[in-house]
Order: sequence, then C-alpha cells, then structure tokens
Amino acid sequence: MAIRKMICITCPRGCHLEVDDETLQVRGNTCPKGEEYGRNEVTDPRRVLTSTVRIEGAAHCRLPVKTAAPIPKPLLLKAMDALAEVTVKAPVRVGEVVIRDLLGTGVDLVATKEM
Repeated sequence: MAIRKMICITCPRGCHLEVDDETLQVRGNTCPKGEEYGRNEVTDPRRVLTSTVRIEGAAHCRLPVKTAAPIPKPLLLKAMDALAEVTVKAPVRVGEVVIRDLLGTGVDLVATKEM
C-alpha cells in the first residue's frame, strides 16, 4: 500500500491530499472536486498543453496554442514533437483548430491568439 501525497489544484484552497494507490481512497480534501482530482491524478494524470507553433504571414513568427481539453500526461513530449512540425498560415482566429485529434486523443489543438 503506497500513499501518494499531492496538492489539489482544482480550487484556490490547495488542499494537501493523500491518495492510497490500491484503494484510491482520498484523504485531506475539503470538497468533492479534491476527491475526483486525487483519484484522477493517480489513475490517469492529464494536463492541458500550452505552447506555440510556427506561423507564416503574421506580425510574429509564433502562434500561441493550447489543447482544448487535458491530454494524458505521458503524451506531452510526443505532442510537443508533433507541434514542432506544424506551420500555419495567417490569418488565424482564436479557437481555430490547428491540429484535429492530437495524437489520437480526441482532443484538438486550438489557437489562443488572433494573428
């Protein structure tokens, strides 16, 4: 039985959680969101990826992007490699899909700035 300690980031409280790896019992949370966060962090950690891609025909040479939803944490480096190969052409609108279904995750990569 291993206990994983973490700080919940779902709200400003920052509860100190303890999660049992085997039973997935969460202690230290003061709201239901903390319990869900702790379980998910142990079983399927995910993160929103924020980065930039090359853009042609704009005032700047990099376009800020992010995933529309969290993706599995183990795929972050592969996703960054995929972004290194991308070049978009201006104009681009906020929310426009840059890569559909990034690495087969079902999550789109979208622009976060109009250029």
